[in-house]
Formats: sequence, C-alpha cells, structure tokens
Amino acid sequence: MIDRNLVLTLARWIAGDFSNQKQAFADGRNYAHIRLFFRPLPWDFFSGIGFYSEQVYNHDLWTPYRQGVHRFVEQEGQVYVENYGLKDRIRYAGAGRELDILKTITLNCIERRYNCSMVFQWEGNLFRGRVEGNSCLIEKYGKQTYLVSDVELTETTFVTLDRGIDVTTQQQVWGSTVGPLRFEKRSCYASEVPLMPPLE
Repeated sequence: MIDRNLVLTLARWIAGDFSNQKQAFADGRNYAHIRLFFRPLPWDFFSGIGFYSEQVYNHDLWTPYRQGVHRFVEQEGQVYVENYGLKDRIRYAGAGRELDILKTITLNCIERRYNCSMVFQWEGNLFRGRVEGNSCLIEKYGKQTYLVSDVELTETTFVTLDRGIDVTTQQQVWGSTVGPLRFEKRSCYASEVPLMPPLE
C-alpha cells in the first residue's frame, strides 16, 4: 500500500532554504557557513513531484558547489528519490533563489545519476534517508570512492553527513570527519509543492 501522505510530507518538509549558521558560528574552524536550497519543480516536469537543489557557501551565493535535480517516486513504506545531474550546471546557478532561472531547467538539461538514488523512510517523528547500496561512484583525489550519505529530516531541520569511501581499502577519502552538517530552515517553500492528482 502506497502512502501518499508520506511523499507529500517529505516534499513539504524538504522544500525550503536551509542554513547551518548556528553551527558555523559556534565552530567556525570545522564548519563553513553553508546554505542549502530545495526548490519544488512544477508537476509537469516529471509528471510528479520533483526538486532542484543547490548547496552554496553563504559568502558566494552565485557559485554553488553542488547542484541537482530530484524525482520523488512513491513506494510502499518509503520514498525513492532519483538523483540527476545538470549537464551545464553553472547556467542554472541561483535557481534555488531565483524562480526565473528555475523555469529554464528542462528534462534535456539533466542526466540520471544511476546508483545514486536516496531512500527515505519514516522513523518515529522524522525521516531518515540513505543512498542506495555502495555503487554511487565518485572519483576524488585520484581515488575511486563510493558515496555514503545519511540524512535526517524534520519539519524545520536537515542534518546530513556525506563521506567518500575508497572502493579498495574501505577507508574514508573525503567528507567530514568531525560530524554532520546541521541545517535549520530559514524559509519554507511548502506552498510551492504541486498538488498530486487523486489515485485512480
């Protein structure tokens, strides 16, 4: 049985402008001040719920270091989130804040990042997300790594820890060694999440 409330709740909670300002000010040695945007896409983009995301240093909002497009897929007891990269991502920098830029993103601009989808499940009073398997491969510092990504989402917070693990040695190559990024929601975009048509 697919629970549509699960998909809608995840979409409405993740839709927003997040900041780890408190964390960065408390421990500036280990954490930069980062903004994270999840902006809903119109229903007809995927014929379903989708998002554009952007992660950027607060002092340089026009130069995001991570961008993506995400398609929410309803599954029994969980939400499967397909991840897509942008072919010419710098053209869409700022789309998390500027709707005129967001509107220029089309299906022709994106390509699927296979084996890099996230799976979100409801636990208690929050969502926990993780990347599927260990085949989301990223080359960094001359080494082949796979992504381990863990997310904890509430209505007002987004906590994330990304690490790159060497496929050969199983040692961590990149990512935080001091703990997760802890974001708080500054602005909510839940009203922009498109309405879902009724199940037939």
